[in-house]
Amino acid sequence: MKKILCEKLPRIIKNKKQLEKLLNVKIKNRGKEVSIEGKPEEEYTAEKVIDALNFGFPFSTAIQIKEQDCTFEILNIKDHTNRKDLETVRARIIGTKGKTLQTLHQLTKCYFELKDNFVGIIGEPEYIENAQDAIILIIKGSKQSNVYNLLERHQVKEPIDLGLRK
Repeated sequence: MKKILCEKLPRIIKNKKQLEKLLNVKIKNRGKEVSIEGKPEEEYTAEKVIDALNFGFPFSTAIQIKEQDCTFEILNIKDHTNRKDLETVRARIIGTKGKTLQTLHQLTKCYFELKDNFVGIIGEPEYIENAQDAIILIIKGSKQSNVYNLLERHQVKEPIDLGLRK
């Protein structure tokens, strides 16, 4: 049984029935504490999905962790910069009217979300590394156009489907 402290409990309660059905687990809440019961591998997946919902991802994006075998990673902005004005760094990541995040989404096939000084990334394991590298370069001050060029040159080749995935 896993226990998670949730700040955005209404999002989880609202989707509780759907989450239980899709993730094959039993979800209970007491105050801000959410407990998950089920098989260990399903508990782990459910924990990742609930963490993504708690981070701020929409339900449709968070559930892809289960449906498409995506992974959820969190980057701390403070780990990659010495700057004190983190608002500027966050603004660089978002871009004008969200254009930088939108372009990064198209180039990396990953979903991004910002919360305080953290960047959440949901994507397939093959694409996560490129997405993390791109965000780190922007945090360190690289021009967005240079990051886009790097991503275009280092596109991940589609994995060969051997018919093993469901």
